[in-house]
Amino acid sequence: MPDATREDNKRKIEQLFDTCFTRGDLDLLDVLVSPEYVGAQGDRGPAGFKGIVVGLRTAFPDIRYTVDEVVAEGDKVAVRWHWSGTHAAAFRTYPATQKTVSNSGAGIFRFRTGQIIATTIETDRLGFLQQIGAVPTDGVGRAK
Repeated sequence: MPDATREDNKRKIEQLFDTCFTRGDLDLLDVLVSPEYVGAQGDRGPAGFKGIVVGLRTAFPDIRYTVDEVVAEGDKVAVRWHWSGTHAAAFRTYPATQKTVSNSGAGIFRFRTGQIIATTIETDRLGFLQQIGAVPTDGVGRAK
């Protein structure tokens, strides 16, 4: 894959985190995400990806992502990030706590013809659940 394509894909990932996740501009997802995209929960196309972003931004309206590292090889872009925000509304089954939460993650985004077609994401889910009080931090208590 030409260097220019890899650099373009890296730029697109940086836009995804800054423009879509942090600023909430969902229109860009129609350009960045392929109709053939299928997420981990079966979410499909740009609309499915939008659901993920809307869920995060609804629960954490002041969420701010920082991209720590981006590496591209072939048709894949690897990214490492962290974010913080206030848990102001329910997130999935977890009611709002009004706590400031921070989280880190990494992902590999696969591209075809300039659009995201697949993702593999790893985040600190345990740390997230501990911060919102869903899981004890001492390792002794029990989750509700």
